[in-house]
Amino acid sequence: MHSSQKVSVLYFTDILCIWAYIAQVRIDQLKNKFGTDIDLHTHFVSVFGAVEHKMQSNWGSAGGAPAYGKHVKAVASQFEHIDVHPDIWVKNKPATSGSCHLFLKAIQILEDREELPTPASDRQNKSLVEMMAWELRQSFFKDLIDISAFHSQMQIAEKLGLPQNKIQQLIQNGEAFAALDYDAQLKERYQVVGSPSLILNEGRQIIYGNVGYRVIEANVQELINQPVSQASWC
Repeated sequence: MHSSQKVSVLYFTDILCIWAYIAQVRIDQLKNKFGTDIDLHTHFVSVFGAVEHKMQSNWGSAGGAPAYGKHVKAVASQFEHIDVHPDIWVKNKPATSGSCHLFLKAIQILEDREELPTPASDRQNKSLVEMMAWELRQSFFKDLIDISAFHSQMQIAEKLGLPQNKIQQLIQNGEAFAALDYDAQLKERYQVVGSPSLILNEGRQIIYGNVGYRVIEANVQELINQPVSQASWC
């Protein structure tokens, strides 16, 4: 006997991560496939929190940010569903992904409180946080906009019809910072090592990195259809 139950999926991502940019199509498919059978909640993990330090530490001896940009273009060339600017990581290099994450947490708070406008019917099953995250990613990877700048974030928010004053208030009063710190606590609790990562089954299953959609789907499907009284193997 099996029980159909709602499965919690924690999704950890860094907005400047090329692999998360690539993986977004898989997350979209997961939501379209399982709908209300899963409860997917986005959290942020700091991989590009200090871009200059990361480039010097990881890529300094290989040529720095331009060398990393060349690597990103090589990776992106393997996937037809994404676009990457020829000058990626060479021009308009963002200082941090952290400011984007902070901005997104403010939107997430408003969404959880149901204080956001009803999104357009063509949103394709995306929450407004997911829509904003995708717009930020495309703005950087495709259009080479410095999305770490607050004015760039506000322009995208305006494009999506999001309440800029409320977002700014949640950043100024500290609530967005608190929410982002909680993401950091969850990252430590579940020992998340990078972006993108999916946490399933209360942390017992971690799917990290460039993992194919069918693997993700199989893990979620198993949790949805597991036996009611499944015995522990311990």
